[in-house]
Amino acid sequence: MLNKFLFTRIDNAGLVVFRAIFGFLIAAEAFGAIATGWVRRALVEPKFTFNFIGLDFLQPLPGNGMYFYFAIMGVFGLLVMLGYKYKWSMAGFTILWAGVYFMQKSSYNNHYYLLLLLCLLMLVLPANRYFSLDAKCNPSFKKIYMPQWCKWLIILQVWIVYTYASIAKLYPDWLDLTVVKNLMQPRANYFLIGGLLQKEWVHFFIAYSGIAFDLLIVPLLLWKRTRKWAFFASIFFHLFNSVVFQIGIFPYMSLAFSLFFFQPKTIRNIFLKKKPLYTEDEVEMPSYRNALLWVGGIYFLIQIALPLRHWVIKDNVLWTEEGHRLSWRMMLRGKSGIITFKVVNHTTGKQHFVKLSNYLTSKQQRIVATKPDVIWQFAQRLKKEYQEKGEQISVYAMSSKVRVNGGEYKAFIKPEVDLANEPWHYFSHEEWIYPYEEKTALNSTSRNKS
Repeated sequence: MLNKFLFTRIDNAGLVVFRAIFGFLIAAEAFGAIATGWVRRALVEPKFTFNFIGLDFLQPLPGNGMYFYFAIMGVFGLLVMLGYKYKWSMAGFTILWAGVYFMQKSSYNNHYYLLLLLCLLMLVLPANRYFSLDAKCNPSFKKIYMPQWCKWLIILQVWIVYTYASIAKLYPDWLDLTVVKNLMQPRANYFLIGGLLQKEWVHFFIAYSGIAFDLLIVPLLLWKRTRKWAFFASIFFHLFNSVVFQIGIFPYMSLAFSLFFFQPKTIRNIFLKKKPLYTEDEVEMPSYRNALLWVGGIYFLIQIALPLRHWVIKDNVLWTEEGHRLSWRMMLRGKSGIITFKVVNHTTGKQHFVKLSNYLTSKQQRIVATKPDVIWQFAQRLKKEYQEKGEQISVYAMSSKVRVNGGEYKAFIKPEVDLANEPWHYFSHEEWIYPYEEKTALNSTSRNKS
């Protein structure tokens, strides 16, 4: 049964068209990051970036190096689109994108993580066996079929993302429309739709249709009787996100996932009319069967477990951020904060308050006030700077306060803790974060709505 489900040969039209679209989109992501100034703001202007903890060697290239870095990524994307030296091109883009992803957290986005996972999946898929320069240059390489697991690999990954995104929205500040209202307020000046986005019924529709869409879209696309209507709903949902939230390539990537749900004949008739249609449904047992089951099983076990880890970490993930990343908690909260760092120099006996603008860009200053891991990293950065001068220091976060979803400011970091000499705990709670006062926060949210 399992062998038939995974290793039945099916037509590969959906995968090869997805590869072409995927390549175009990742090239657009790379070149667009240069054109829109994202590379300059996130990687060129900062004196340093806040990398993932433990990957301190990942820092931007000096000078104009990051522009060339992204240009090379863009070229790799175009080669993926064309299916030329596909495995090497896909591997090149994946390595470079992983470098960018782990290099900086100022512009963290769950979609960037999804792109990294998709790159890894596309590396193992035979996406260049048709409609590619590889197949044209080597006709014996051409295939019009693929094993069925190739389709389900993408579908299962998409289902995990959407399901966790839906479940994560089931908390008070989303259900009472606070989060959506806060998201829409900065968009009041949008042409034509700005005023509409401030209506309460629109907030209600966005909040609850978002939960329903994320939870049901994959099952509805899988069911033939609802597939067409689910696809139309996807078009509206993702184009709305593209226009309102301006989140780059990802609404269009999400639409491209639909290729794996429609019948191959439909895909072929629209995009590849000259392609022969494979209909044999043969079952081929490959030599890599056991490896696929073990590696695939471990991969998806990790994908299912990672978004749940905040349940075994003390306190509220909305407050501590511990377990937030890699968990599909998308657009769930707004945070703002204030913080002052005090340096006590044990070598000279002096102490002073740090002027953040001497070290950080305006965007970095915003995240250093609200994210404990970034606060700790900045203290370590200061410690390293003084150690290079032969001086020993302590660093304290003074007057640290944060508010979530427009609520009241609450004390965030304990001011008596020397962050420069605190170890980082990768898998447990940092006790120098003040506890989240849920009752007070909810009451303040209610007062803000009244």
